[in-house]
Amino acid sequence: MFMDFYNAILTVLKSIRIQDVLDVAIISTMIFVLMMWFKARASRYVLIGIILLGGVYMAARFFQLYLTVIVLHGFFAILLFVLVVIFQEDLRVFFTRLALLGNLRNKTRPLSEWEKTTQIIVQTATSLSQKRVGALIVVQGEDPLERHLNGGTKLDGLVSQPLLESIFDPHSIGHDGAVIIKGDLVRKFGCHLPLSVNIEPYGNIGLRHTAALGLSERSDAICVVVSEERGTISLAKGEILKVIPNASALEEALEDHYNRTTPAGKPKQALTWLKENTSEKIIALGLACILWVAFGYQRDIVRRDFLIPVEYKNIPQNWQIDKPEVAVAKVILQGPQQAFPLLSEKNLKISLDLSTISEKKQDFTITPDMVNTPSNVKILEISPPKMSILASRRIPMSLPVSVSTRNSLPEGYSLQKITIFPFSAQVLVDSRKKPEQIRLKTEPIDLQRITSSTTLDTRVAPIAGVAFPNGEPPRIRVFIKIKKNPTHVR
Repeated sequence: MFMDFYNAILTVLKSIRIQDVLDVAIISTMIFVLMMWFKARASRYVLIGIILLGGVYMAARFFQLYLTVIVLHGFFAILLFVLVVIFQEDLRVFFTRLALLGNLRNKTRPLSEWEKTTQIIVQTATSLSQKRVGALIVVQGEDPLERHLNGGTKLDGLVSQPLLESIFDPHSIGHDGAVIIKGDLVRKFGCHLPLSVNIEPYGNIGLRHTAALGLSERSDAICVVVSEERGTISLAKGEILKVIPNASALEEALEDHYNRTTPAGKPKQALTWLKENTSEKIIALGLACILWVAFGYQRDIVRRDFLIPVEYKNIPQNWQIDKPEVAVAKVILQGPQQAFPLLSEKNLKISLDLSTISEKKQDFTITPDMVNTPSNVKILEISPPKMSILASRRIPMSLPVSVSTRNSLPEGYSLQKITIFPFSAQVLVDSRKKPEQIRLKTEPIDLQRITSSTTLDTRVAPIAGVAFPNGEPPRIRVFIKIKKNPTHVR
């Protein structure tokens, strides 16, 4: 029993490729990022429940529990829609922050300015709490807040204690709204924030506290709330609302926020990063390995037949393929079963190099390197193994063009003159043909329809052994001059 397990593990290890290692690395990184994101979210328990359900599903498949697999398979078929409904706001914020990862703006403003802003916010909050004046101050982080705000007036004024106290004065129009601070500027005031629905743990809280908690659930901003009923100062950050015991604690929280959103120190060393969140990294790597063994491990080897078109490349200029023996070839591929769902049959083709073509029948051997297949798929057979190609060289030359007509002019009219422009056309003539035997003519012009002198646009009619440089027959302008015959009266 032990030897069988050991041999199975050894077989799996021997079959691991560089692509599999990269596959596991990408999935484990994605799992780790999601774990760290949902670690501080209120909806993390729902995610944990779904993961546990996924573990039950995988165990049911392993032990071949038919009924359990059928039921859970139906659930996971609609899981994507369930995730969108449950984690709608979380996913929106997650992808917003993901898009901001490439934002490498250089924050060159000195940290002393942030310290000054911090001091102003702390002093203002302390002063307002002593006066029992309600206030809601939002300090923006890296996440954009525009889509979370309703109303408000743009200000873009430098942060100062008199400015903030005048905004939250009970006689001010915007005192019930929130102030948005970005850096050391008051961007907007009188803004209305989204309300949180997770207020049960906090008991009976006011509208300002509910709004502050709601914004902290949707962004990385921190919200300072001053209660006019109790005179307390609260801080909403990362979906958590807590009362700040003193001014120094508020100052410390604001400085931590500015240090995080405006780093001024040296970047973390790689060794420091490896030491952080070790358990989450191990869990993410373990889950990625389990998923690879369950879905990515390439066990069964199968064969598939494909009819693959032949593509000609490097054809010399002014040469044409006259008679290819076959247009497609039958190719038998062998590989793991997991490789074929990812194989696009439309992208399969045989590339035949015709750079050495000549004016005689040539045989080309089709080798496996001419077929573009994935690295984990092997070519067993190609039928036919050879192709015969007959090609001809086209010589560019200019040949005269004559007008082709049909029918006669209507009764009572006579033709005076037909001229064309240009008088000749640029063509590519088969090297096996004699130019003097080629007669270029226009497409037939029906004279029966002409009752007056006119100008017509037509094309050169196609002819065997003659090609056109652009693939389309050149246009010819035909000038037809006619006259009406005099009427004789007896």
